This record gives sequence, C-alpha cells and structure tokens, in this order.
Amino acid sequence: MVTGASSGIGEAVARGVARAGAEVLLVARSEDRLKQLRNELQGDGGRAHVHTADLSDSDSTEELVKDVLDRHGRVDVLVSNAGHSIRRSIALTYDRFHDFERTIAVNYLGPMRLVLGLLPGMRERQRGHIVNVSSLGVLFNAPRFSAYLGSKSALDAALRCVAAEVRGDGVAVTSIYMPLVHTPMVEATRVYRLLPGLTAEQAADRVCSAIVERPAIVVPWSGRLGRLAYDFAPAPFDALLNVQYRLSSDSSAAKGEDSDRLESPVLEGLAQGVRKVKEILR
Repeated sequence: MVTGASSGIGEAVARGVARAGAEVLLVARSEDRLKQLRNELQGDGGRAHVHTADLSDSDSTEELVKDVLDRHGRVDVLVSNAGHSIRRSIALTYDRFHDFERTIAVNYLGPMRLVLGLLPGMRERQRGHIVNVSSLGVLFNAPRFSAYLGSKSALDAALRCVAAEVRGDGVAVTSIYMPLVHTPMVEATRVYRLLPGLTAEQAADRVCSAIVERPAIVVPWSGRLGRLAYDFAPAPFDALLNVQYRLSSDSSAAKGEDSDRLESPVLEGLAQGVRKVKEILR
C-alpha cells in the first residue's frame, strides 16, 4: 500500500514497486488521478488497485482498512507517504490553531490508524514492513515548521516505540528522513525553487531500496551532521537557525498573498541574476 500515490514521491514509488512485480494498492483522495495511474501501470504489465480515502477523516481511513482487507486479505508493506506541509512562522499562526489540527490529522493520526488496522495481520503472519516517509527536519528544529514537524515527529516517535515491540514478530519499521524533494507539495514556497533537492524519482529510489533492505533508518550524511550539531551545541545551532530565519521571510502563500516574488530579498536578487544569465546564454 502506497499512500499519497496520486503525485510526487508516492506516484514514483508506486511506479517503482510495480515495475519490480509488486501488487500495488494506490491510496489518495483523487480518484481520477489514481485511476489514470492504475491504467498506466497495468498497461506496462503491472498490477494495481485504486482505493480512495481521506486520511484526515477517521471514518474514511477505517473504511479504507476494512475495504483493503476484505478485497485483498492483507498488506505486506505499508508505505506511509501521504502528508501535508505548512511553512508558516509562529507569529502568523497565533490565530491558526487549525494548522496544527490539520497537519496532525494527515501526518500522524491517519497513518497511525492504518498501522493499527494493518499491523495485527502482519504480526500474525510473522512478516510485514512499515515504511515511514519522514522529513530531515524531524532530526533537528527548523524555523517556520512547528505545525508540520510537530506532526511528523509524533509519528516518528510512535513508530520507533512500535518497532521495539514488533521486531521479534518479523515486522520491520523503517523511517526515511527525506531532504528537500521537489514535488507539488512544496510549490507554494517559491524559495525552494532555488535550493538543491531530490526529484520525486530519486526519493522513490530511497523508498524502494528500503523496502528491499529493511533498515531501521535511512538518513543522508547532512542529517547526521545536523543532528550531531544540535545535540552537542544546541545554543549555537539555534542561533544559526535564528540568523537563517531573520534573513528570510514567510512565503506569500503563508501570508495569504498572491505573489511571484520569493520570500527573501537576497534570494530574489539571486533569482533575478540567474534569470539574466539564462537570457544571455540563450
């Protein structure tokens, strides 16, 4: 089962595991997009099934589990990829408690409902794998992501607790701490267009490798260094993040504005320079 399969990392993972011969359960809210993807996978000789669900809705998620078990009997690998990201400073969030409610619903409660519904069968069969597509930001704090990283950290902590309990039952739990991935989910934050990151396909390669190798964690060297810096020198690390925070600003989307300008005047100037160089090269 791949959640958030209608686009981005989820779609790329679905294509990857289908090519490898897996029977894929495609989960997302967009039925039309899932059907299109299913038809493409089947046209290439793959096996795929559409299951529409809204993971932020408890009834919808519970119905998803029931429908999947009724139709397919089991899920061997759960790729928990669906998520909702919000980049907004706390000063703009004072009257937006719903930012925390909606990120928790999609990023924590929904995935845990799936785990609770599918894990008993995995333990009974003595075989299963839960793959959590997490964020590098979970390893150390990042300005403007209190709602998003709070919800992602909750799932990360819960699954680490679960992993210790099910290890002897043949069930593996893997957390993949992804760096920036250029997908539709991050499009609203225009500054990301200038930052290095993975493509959806590169991120999916990490997920597919984890499904085969079943490691406890997958984390790039930058994440390990960042975590070490945060653990051994938290005050200087926070000071550095504060500088980064002050040199940037909230996105137009976070402010409720419609603008094509980037969030930082410095980066906006850099972007203009890049555009001029491209025009000259043409």
